[in-house]
Amino acid sequence: LHATDADIGGNAKIYFYFSNLVSNIAKRLFHLNTTTGLITIKQQLDGEESPNHKLLVLASDGGSMPARAMVLVNVTDINDNAPSIDIRYIINPINGTVFLSENAPVNTKIALITVTDKDADHNGMVTCFTDHEVPLRLRPVFSNQFLLETAAYLDYESTREYAIKLLAADAGKPPLNQSSMLLVKVKDENDNAPVFTQPFISLSLPENNSPGTKLTKISATDGDSGYNAEINYLLGVDAPSEFSLDHHTGILTAVRKLDREKQEKYSFTVLAKDNGMPPLITNATVSVTILDQNDNSPIFTHNEYNFYVPENLPRHGTVGLITVTDPDYGENSVVTLSILDMNDHFTIDPQTGVIQPNISFDREKQERYTFYVKAEDGGKIPHSSTSKVTINVVDVNDNKPVFIVPSSNNSYELVLPSANPGTVVFTVLAVDNDTGMNAKLRYSIVGGNTKGLFIIDQTTGNITLKEKCVVTDLGLYRLIIKAKDLGQPESLFSVVIVNLFVNESVTNATWIHELVYTNIETPVAPNIGTTDASSPTSDYVKIMVAIIAGTITVILVIFITAIVRCHQSPHLKASQKNKQSSEWVTPNPENRQMVMMMMKKKKKKTKKKKKKKHAPKNLLLNFVTIEEIKADDVDNDGNSVTLGLPIELEEQTMGKNNWGTIPTTFKPDSPDLARHYKSASPQPAF
Repeated sequence: LHATDADIGGNAKIYFYFSNLVSNIAKRLFHLNTTTGLITIKQQLDGEESPNHKLLVLASDGGSMPARAMVLVNVTDINDNAPSIDIRYIINPINGTVFLSENAPVNTKIALITVTDKDADHNGMVTCFTDHEVPLRLRPVFSNQFLLETAAYLDYESTREYAIKLLAADAGKPPLNQSSMLLVKVKDENDNAPVFTQPFISLSLPENNSPGTKLTKISATDGDSGYNAEINYLLGVDAPSEFSLDHHTGILTAVRKLDREKQEKYSFTVLAKDNGMPPLITNATVSVTILDQNDNSPIFTHNEYNFYVPENLPRHGTVGLITVTDPDYGENSVVTLSILDMNDHFTIDPQTGVIQPNISFDREKQERYTFYVKAEDGGKIPHSSTSKVTINVVDVNDNKPVFIVPSSNNSYELVLPSANPGTVVFTVLAVDNDTGMNAKLRYSIVGGNTKGLFIIDQTTGNITLKEKCVVTDLGLYRLIIKAKDLGQPESLFSVVIVNLFVNESVTNATWIHELVYTNIETPVAPNIGTTDASSPTSDYVKIMVAIIAGTITVILVIFITAIVRCHQSPHLKASQKNKQSSEWVTPNPENRQMVMMMMKKKKKKTKKKKKKKHAPKNLLLNFVTIEEIKADDVDNDGNSVTLGLPIELEEQTMGKNNWGTIPTTFKPDSPDLARHYKSASPQPAF
């Protein structure tokens, strides 16, 4: 240090010294020359102990007020200290060794490693690491602290201990380093389950075995050691009682007689359990297949077969199906069917069991066929069984009803007009050779009952009068009776003609029979009514129409002649008119008045110069009434013409008629036929 003093002489002489505030360390390390002010080092400096020093120096000339100066000394570091390693165990070591379980999870903390270096700055920067690859790592947590922890799972079976060398090195040049050893031993845990040599065990055994038959020996290994590697064998909870397993040897045994028909396959688990704490268990699947033996006979699904077939089934159709089962397997279960007793009526398919007929069925000839079927399996020692088969022929609606009463269409029955409504006039009877509903009959009237005079009971066939007969109902009725069965799916029917003659008596049976035979030749239709030629009244009408036609022709000639004479003289005209009137006018007063009125009208028309041919036509209308019957008339079949003639003219013309020219089926001398005509027979008149 350098100081000046403005004085001279002794007053200018300066002394240097440390202040009392300087530390003893500094006084020990540094020396101050009192005269020259030179500061020197007395001992070697250590930057790690005191990196800097503060020296307060005083300069005095002997006065009371010395001068002050602060000297700051910084110690520059050099790399003269090696790093140090401090290990603080998290897992307590035993005799300097850390024991770590192989089941320890990853990142398990083992120890806290602290490294230090007394040097400063760059020389004091230290790193720590292991000298070789181990499943452990040093993870820095602070600038100079590291955690030693597991970096992977440990395995006792692969490496049982690890000698870890920790190295710490600073960053100086040249670097200084330090090492330390750490021993980690892996503790064995029961972390290996037993392993079966065959995870899936497949076995086969013939059925009907002897109890106690040994099947196989089951074995397993364990990667652990000691007590943890000892194995016991057990059956799973799904194992059937037919099997047992030795705990130590692993021998599997069938303790009971096995039957393939009851159970063909067994599948269950076996367990291998070690003695570790806790124990580890591994399972394997055992599949036992029971081999078949031909120890069962074929079994029919029914003790007796009853088949129902319709009659008229064509030959080689399907009658029925025989189903047979055999509990055995393979060839032992292949069944062949055959018909016993050499039955030629039927054949059976040996494999499918389809029965077909070689005959045609007719229930009316034979209702039932019975035979036996044999079933035989294909075993080396075959087994067989038989079953009874019955073929029942079911009735088919293949027979039409047949009428017993009446036995033919040419018979007739007399019905008295005096019979009361509800009186049974005739009973029809039909039979059907079928059975059941196919033979039940229903009767109905389908034709000929034009006036609805008769009704029939559909069950009994009784034909009864519906209402009291009147005069217009007399005559011959040709009823068409239908007998229909109730067969399914389609019913059959037959028809018969019942001739009912409504009259007081039968005076000319021969004529009635001829009329019935003539009507039979007419085709029968459901809508047929009574025929035109079935009544004497209709014959009368035809004859009378012919007579009237001739008579009218004569009258017209006379009438024309009279008109011509009227032009000659009024007297002759009047006398001629009276003469003509006496010849052809009816004695009925009403008709006479009508003729007179028509004559007056004719005179007026003559004066007006009308044509002569209209007069006979107008006069004719007084004798012939032409009436058209409408379609809605309930008492007639359709349009017809009714001729109303004066009584005298009717009797006169009938007396003049030559009956020898009339067909033989018409007998004019019968009083009943005359009554029929007068009472307007129900048959169509034209």
